[in-house]
Amino acid sequence: MIAGLLVAASLPLASCARGDPAADGATPAKVAVTISGAGGRHVFTVEQAKTAAAQEQGLMFRTDIPADGGMLFYPYPPDGAAPRTATFWMKNTPSPLDIVFIRADGTIARIAEQSPPFSQAPIPSGEPVAAVLELRGGRALDLDISAGDTVRWNGGPDGVTKR
Repeated sequence: MIAGLLVAASLPLASCARGDPAADGATPAKVAVTISGAGGRHVFTVEQAKTAAAQEQGLMFRTDIPADGGMLFYPYPPDGAAPRTATFWMKNTPSPLDIVFIRADGTIARIAEQSPPFSQAPIPSGEPVAAVLELRGGRALDLDISAGDTVRWNGGPDGVTKR
């Protein structure tokens, strides 16, 4: 559901990258992501998009997003470069999404709530980010997740993995 990256033109096109299960049609790797803040602690089991190809595809065409599922775009950018401003869109994405932009220190910079299906309007992070988490639309509001909350998962950058 990367809702289609507008920055895709700046990413190298990858075709069925080896080592990325999502790229060759196999089941994508999943990772537990925990968000903690004033609204409590919430755990999601999400697919991880690691490569440029997986991030360009994201959750496009998907309608089966579980309430506690979604997709984590990490590393972002996929080449492992320093965090940068992200711009997403909802082209070919039939389900509304909450797009959670995550700073390198693991805090939420911004949430684009209920991003409208099929929209090609740019959805910017507003500042450099190290990861992006897409959730089923409405989950951030339902769970009282907001900017400044902390996001953690195993395998993230140092600021993101400390528990």
